[in-house]
Amino acid sequence: MSENRIVTLLSDFGLRDVYVGVMKGVIAQINPALTVVDLTHQIPPQNIAAARFSLMNAYPYFPTGTVHVAVVDPGVGSQRRAIALQLESGFLVGPDNGLFSGVLNHDSVVAAVELTNPDYWQTPTPSQTFHGRDIFAPVAAHLASDVPLAQLGNTLNPSTLVQLAIPEPTKTAIGVVGCIQYIDYFGNLITNIPAAEVEGTPWSLAVGDRQIPSGQTYSDRPLGEVVTLIGSHGWVEIAVNSGSAQSELQVDLGTIVEVVLTTTTKR
Repeated sequence: MSENRIVTLLSDFGLRDVYVGVMKGVIAQINPALTVVDLTHQIPPQNIAAARFSLMNAYPYFPTGTVHVAVVDPGVGSQRRAIALQLESGFLVGPDNGLFSGVLNHDSVVAAVELTNPDYWQTPTPSQTFHGRDIFAPVAAHLASDVPLAQLGNTLNPSTLVQLAIPEPTKTAIGVVGCIQYIDYFGNLITNIPAAEVEGTPWSLAVGDRQIPSGQTYSDRPLGEVVTLIGSHGWVEIAVNSGSAQSELQVDLGTIVEVVLTTTTKR
């Protein structure tokens, strides 16, 4: 039933201002019985790639029918489309700028609409700078209250949705080349190399001239030393035991890394 439905919120709004609270207020005006879960509001400003990664990794842990609102929207007020998607196991609401492309790699689109029906907005004359309040939050509340997707706007062809260009890892003679796709609060560097590329084989990881040994936990290396391992998200990760790999290695999103597969036995 709709009163048990969940709406999640992800944004780059931070927590200093009232923007997140206002979105929750809009949702509560429409259906105060909905459960609202904050995924994060600390996405780096305008960083669509970080939003894509975060939503992709959170999405599988919610019940079928959950409505996910993501608002990292540097194109707000422009010609970019506002959209809602029905997937096999949930709904996505937000801007059509590629932030949903990670989820769409794992879950199929059942139906897609552009949000053109102002009957389900907060106001028929939305702000040009705050679609999270005026379009996305109210649409999500209506969806979670059993309003059919088709009533929210014009049908879209899913093949026209914007895809964020994230490089694919490539195999080499000695391993796999990838890049840093996300940096978390701890300074851990998450690559775009999946665990399947290294499982069952001894390996290390090269960043520039630095060769980093692999382990299974952060504490497999002494305090302050760098280790590479499979993170809880299922990607090859670079970390520092009780420190920040980003600070230690001075790298950023997009930095090239290479997994080196070996034939020697790990100690």
